[in-house]
Amino acid sequence: MLRGMAFQPPRQPATAFRLLLLLGVLGAQSATVPKARAATSPLWGEQGEYWTPQSRLPDFSFARYQRGEKPLPTFPPGVSVKDFGARGDGQTDDTAAFQRALTEVRSGAIEVPPGRYRLTGLLEITRPNLVLRGAGPERTVLFFPRPLNDIRPDWGATTTGQKTSNYSWSGGFVTLRGSFQSRELTAITTPARRGDQKFTVASTTGLAVGQEIEIYQTDTPDNTLAVHLYDGDSGPVENLGGSAHTSLICRITAIRNNLVSVDRPLRWDLRAEWRPRLRAFEPTVTNSGVENLTFEFPVTPYQGHFTELGFNPLALYGVVHCWMRNVRVVNADSGPFVSGAFNTVDGLVLETARAPDGQNCTGHHGVSLGGTDNLLMNFDLRVRFIHDVTVSSFCSGNVVAAGRGLDLSLDHHRYAPHENLFTDLDAGAGTRLWHCGGGAALGKHCGARGTFWNIRAAQPLSYPPPGFGPPSINLVGLTTTQPSGAEPAGKWFEAIPPEQLLPRNLYEAQLHRRLGRPAE
Repeated sequence: MLRGMAFQPPRQPATAFRLLLLLGVLGAQSATVPKARAATSPLWGEQGEYWTPQSRLPDFSFARYQRGEKPLPTFPPGVSVKDFGARGDGQTDDTAAFQRALTEVRSGAIEVPPGRYRLTGLLEITRPNLVLRGAGPERTVLFFPRPLNDIRPDWGATTTGQKTSNYSWSGGFVTLRGSFQSRELTAITTPARRGDQKFTVASTTGLAVGQEIEIYQTDTPDNTLAVHLYDGDSGPVENLGGSAHTSLICRITAIRNNLVSVDRPLRWDLRAEWRPRLRAFEPTVTNSGVENLTFEFPVTPYQGHFTELGFNPLALYGVVHCWMRNVRVVNADSGPFVSGAFNTVDGLVLETARAPDGQNCTGHHGVSLGGTDNLLMNFDLRVRFIHDVTVSSFCSGNVVAAGRGLDLSLDHHRYAPHENLFTDLDAGAGTRLWHCGGGAALGKHCGARGTFWNIRAAQPLSYPPPGFGPPSINLVGLTTTQPSGAEPAGKWFEAIPPEQLLPRNLYEAQLHRRLGRPAE
């Protein structure tokens, strides 16, 4: 079997070519699989029987609140912002009341009853177990008449020197902010390969079975780690300046002498030149969220790229196991910015009444994902942003699933976003799926093993252009008229009609398999 093949030989003898043919990988889409017939990928099979930890298909199943092992919580009824003086009449400035509530309520739910709440300041959640909860997006509206940059100026510049507000790509009126409290525990002393789950450490002092830890690496000045995150096909990277890093949060399953085993496979190699180490993972903000409300901004014409001053609703920075649920955003410059780890955005709706710019866009970033193992699901982008869904900044393991947009762009913003999954998506018109941004000499847009699984569109989709990513990206089940081409160590493009592809949602299939649950 060729190196890098994810599937195992069938019980009856067959060549690799015959197996690919039977599974619908070779040939044109119209000729490979009859329309009435379900089709599977040799990267996965029906129930994951062809998958291995060393596969070119990553394991995305750890994304989500509590690693998908528990549902999002529902807090019991809590304290109303009206108890702190909020009026919700659309005229009174209720900022101080919200800020008092977030300061004084130590945990539980802060209820925002039906009404229209005018807010002119920033709100922060910096504690665990605290949720800001409305009565539903149609009943509870938070209205922000001024942009962030007018309230707290934060001027910056693009990579080409153009003056712009840093809120063009960051920040939110409601921010969940925390820290991993990372500190080095011990060095990893032996190399390991992607897919391994064991490695040797300098000391096991302070380590215990069941403990959550972070495996962390940093780059060399000549960007060797960044090149690795592109599987050796990075494009120009000189402007990265050795800034690449990798992070994997996992649980220790065994300790024998100085050999440590963890519960999930490595996403990349461990090499001495990148100083691999174990760091503490003791997040300060967990189990907090924002839910059941609308963020609304004034109806102003959109002036175009890098003119945004910060009509941004939400940001999650450095938090873990937190969420946004059932949130509607209207007339935004950008939608949520999400980083940290194991966070969930579920049921997000973006709408606008703004006049678009010359590119028919009404904002900058729709949803931005950084960090690791975050999940965006069940979303509806009823607007068109310059970048609808963005991944960047060496992020990995993030999942975008079960959503739709008018004409989705899956923006890979350089800086080696690798091993992220886009699955079960309705891309709408399908004219700009691979439209991406990012500065010069920061690597190709997408890093190694970015995966695109069951993506539907009104017009045929093509394999991405050469500058998008390395050959190790995976494309399975896109609306297309292009023929398949599946090379175990090269390009992987399976032209299975999306309506025939099983599983429909790769993330859900992988999660069910890991947890031992029957597939839905």
